[in-house]
Amino acid sequence: MAVIHRTTLTPTKLELLTSWLPAQPWYEGGGRPELTKAGGFRLDDPRGEVGMEFMVVTDVSGDRPVSYHVPLTYRGAPLEGAGHALVGTAEHGVLGRRWIYDGTHDPVLVAQLHALFVGDAEAQDQSVSDTPDPSVTRSFTGTAAPTPIRPAAVARAPHATDIVVSADNSADDTADDTADDTVDAAADGGRGGRLTLRVIRVLRPGEADVADALGHVTAGWRLPDGTDVRGVFAAITDASR
Repeated sequence: MAVIHRTTLTPTKLELLTSWLPAQPWYEGGGRPELTKAGGFRLDDPRGEVGMEFMVVTDVSGDRPVSYHVPLTYRGAPLEGAGHALVGTAEHGVLGRRWIYDGTHDPVLVAQLHALFVGDAEAQDQSVSDTPDPSVTRSFTGTAAPTPIRPAAVARAPHATDIVVSADNSADDTADDTADDTVDAAADGGRGGRLTLRVIRVLRPGEADVADALGHVTAGWRLPDGTDVRGVFAAITDASR
């Protein structure tokens, strides 16, 4: 269970993202963003070591507001080999120095997002400890098998607003399954092949057009005018098709 501390974070998440977002290939703005927090949810790390937040921020600097989905992980030490995915470091008022990463490059978040799809994890409230968030819904039409799944390297999707994270569940997978890189559940659509978890970066209200999707994670956020909307945050597809 993740514990949400009522304390300070210096610099704040919005301050870190204001510097980080313009360097991302899917950023649609033309300059320095003006960000507001617009929604999101959390997932728990079964080991209790890594904080995970699926954060929505809205940039109001342009002609129209744009809402971005930014999965983040919070660690007490650097994640080896993930320097390219570091959003920044911050001082937490209770936990001390935290290393904050783009969660699509963090194997713990990838594994738990996969677990959410297959029903082995439950979305948690973004701001309250030990409180499920029933507004976050998921669907999956494949079958779950008790086979380890190892997240592969993150690859940039053809569409600039997506990041594709592939997980190879094929029978000839010979990767070294370390504890932090595996989860004891696999979603293979009943075919034992290769899956793709697609994280939608630029959110649009309504259904995302993801061809051949085996499932979706859908959640809500709030527009600057106060309107509550919902959309697809992530989708899972069969990459072997």
